[in-house]
Amino acid sequence: MYNKYKYAAHPGMGARARAIVQRGVAAIEFALIFPVFFLMLYGIINYAMIFMAQQSLTLAAEEGARAALRYTLVDVDRGTAACATVTPLVSWLVHADQCQPPTPAPCAALSSARCITVKVTYPYSTYPLVPPLPGMSAALPATLGSAATVQID
Repeated sequence: MYNKYKYAAHPGMGARARAIVQRGVAAIEFALIFPVFFLMLYGIINYAMIFMAQQSLTLAAEEGARAALRYTLVDVDRGTAACATVTPLVSWLVHADQCQPPTPAPCAALSSARCITVKVTYPYSTYPLVPPLPGMSAALPATLGSAATVQID
């Protein structure tokens, strides 16, 4: 005889019978929700690493510009001091671009003054800190970078 209540909980069923009918529902719910939670956690970790790298590049550029400002009057020494300050700050980013000693140039706001701009970049699409999931590379930046400018005259 066919039991129409075999696969559905019925109000007249006892607690034990309802538990038997519900067996496996938690596993199915977990299987449906886990990918969503995993993608959320992955996104949080990935973007946290991107923000951390960006902040590190910003700090390195700012400190390099400060080093160029407080160094000697010789322009070559200013650029060398900037690079000497930048390099250890981004050393944990193994593939960060090697520092090219900046040279003074006319400031954008006041052409009679000279400024030094320290630039630091990291090719994130080539060397991601967290391996991207398939299809996620479009949502990630190609390059991280920062620049800081100081007026030396």
